Amino acid sequence: MKLKTLLGATLMTGLLTSTAAWAEIMVKDAYARSSTPNSKTGAAFMMVMNHGDADDRLIAASSDIAKRVELHTHMEDENGVMKMTELEDGMAIPAGGAHHLKRGGDHVMFMGLTQSLVQGEEITITLTFEKAGEVDVTIPVDNDRKPTHGGMDHSHTDHGSDS
Repeated sequence: MKLKTLLGATLMTGLLTSTAAWAEIMVKDAYARSSTPNSKTGAAFMMVMNHGDADDRLIAASSDIAKRVELHTHMEDENGVMKMTELEDGMAIPAGGAHHLKRGGDHVMFMGLTQSLVQGEEITITLTFEKAGEVDVTIPVDNDRKPTHGGMDHSHTDHGSDS
C-alpha cells in the first residue's frame, strides 16, 4: 500500500512539474497564412510569452500540414534583397518577457504544404522549447490579416526550396 501511494505521489509530482513548465509559456494572437490559395509555403505568426522566472528558447516547430517546418527570420543580403533564413539556434524567450513572431521578422515557416491553408479553418502546430518542452497550439488561418508595424508580405520574399 505504501509503495502504491509513493508511486502515485511521484507520478503526480512529475505531471505537475511538466504542467507548470508548460503554463509558463503562453501564445497570444496567433494566426497562419499562405501567399496564395495553392501556395507550397505558408507561415505562422504569434506572440510567445514566458511568464516563468528563467529564460527559455523556442528551438523547433512541427506540424503535419507541411513536409518541413522551420523557425525563420528575414535578413538583408549584400544586394539589399530580403531573404529568409532558418534560425538554427531558435529564438530566445526571456523570463518575464515575450518574443513577437511577425511578418517581416521571425516566424514559423511551413514548406511543402500537404494541404491548403484555408481562410477560417484552423491548423495545429507543436512548438518545442528547451525548458518548457512541447506546447501544442491551434492557430486560425487568416489570409486577410494585414501586416502590423511595417511587416512585409511573404508573397514577395525568397522562401528557398520547397523540398
